[in-house]
Amino acid sequence: MAHFSANDSGSGNSAFRLSARGRVAERRAANACRSLALLAAAVLMAPSLIAQGNAEVTAVDPSSGKVNDSVTLTGENLGKGSVAAVYLSDDTQDFKAAIVDQSNEKIVMKVPQVKSGNYHVSVQVGDKILIKPIRFTVEE
Repeated sequence: MAHFSANDSGSGNSAFRLSARGRVAERRAANACRSLALLAAAVLMAPSLIAQGNAEVTAVDPSSGKVNDSVTLTGENLGKGSVAAVYLSDDTQDFKAAIVDQSNEKIVMKVPQVKSGNYHVSVQVGDKILIKPIRFTVEE
């Protein structure tokens, strides 16, 4: 007479349970691998996606001028989809400039009504104003 525990009702059923458990474990492992692969892809792609949206001003021409003069900013990702506004910034305030022309590689702006002095060129990306290391001098 064979004796079976309450959890084991025969060797055939036991093999079936192990086989079913094995399939469940394999599916969980495959799902975990897929999730891990997606996470790794997202982490690896994130810097390039963020870099694509970074507005970068590399030059200003001319480097000085008077109020209402046209000034050209050149760089990368300066299009309307990236840059909402341009400012001349001093230590305490940001003065919005009128944009005359805008493309991905350049922005033509009018020097805003400000006092003479040295200013940083700033760009608004989203809701943030980014002060760039590019300087512009407003003459009297």
